[in-house]
Amino acid sequence: MAGVHVNDDCKVAFMEMKANKTYRYILFKIDEKAQEVQIERLGYPDESYDDFTNSFPANECRYAIYDFDFTTEDVYQKSTIFFIAWSPDTSRVRSKMLYASSKDKFRREMAGIEVELKATNPSEMSLDILKERAREHNH
Repeated sequence: MAGVHVNDDCKVAFMEMKANKTYRYILFKIDEKAQEVQIERLGYPDESYDDFTNSFPANECRYAIYDFDFTTEDVYQKSTIFFIAWSPDTSRVRSKMLYASSKDKFRREMAGIEVELKATNPSEMSLDILKERAREHNH
């Protein structure tokens, strides 16, 4: 498998997220016919974490990048950029394989991701888990 191409729009949106906090999150999908990662949804700063998690399809794989703002124990505002590989058990085997085999290439092209999270159901990407992983990362 030659791998999947990452559409330039994905990189541009990610750079805007990092530099200007234009987006809270970006949801990506692989167009299997085009063999390309594309933006499915852009989440704006006023959207909640529930808006983010509700944007994932229940039975299809996705990639997402989430800019998580939090306050450290010594009361500093910090931000951690999460990469979430969403692969529900109910998604097609071929789709799971495609997302799994393309993940490393996608991550390399999105320089600046700090923490990776794999989730097969919503409880594996709860806000509590993000908080815990962000604290671990920033110690």
